[in-house]
Amino acid sequence: FWWPKFTGKMLDERIGKIHFWTLFVGFQTTFLVQHWLGEQGMPRRYADYLAADGFTTLNTISSVGAFLLGLSTLPFLYNVWRTHHYGKKVEQDDPWG
Repeated sequence: FWWPKFTGKMLDERIGKIHFWTLFVGFQTTFLVQHWLGEQGMPRRYADYLAADGFTTLNTISSVGAFLLGLSTLPFLYNVWRTHHYGKKVEQDDPWG
């Protein structure tokens, strides 16, 4: 909402959607899986778990989600860079209508 008012240029909507969906999937994969682990009785604040506890697979899935969550910032940063260099200029006070 505020980006065009601050910069005078519009962010690329397609890249914004890529950013949103990778962030959404990464967040849900990380924290929903941790919720399920808690429901299964995984203790908190432990640095390591035994493989026999049965938490390893879901912890691995949660870790992959965390990496995806981190990677989701790359499309946003690219969008900011691209907008700065090649962004379409806003020609009215309200760029959406």
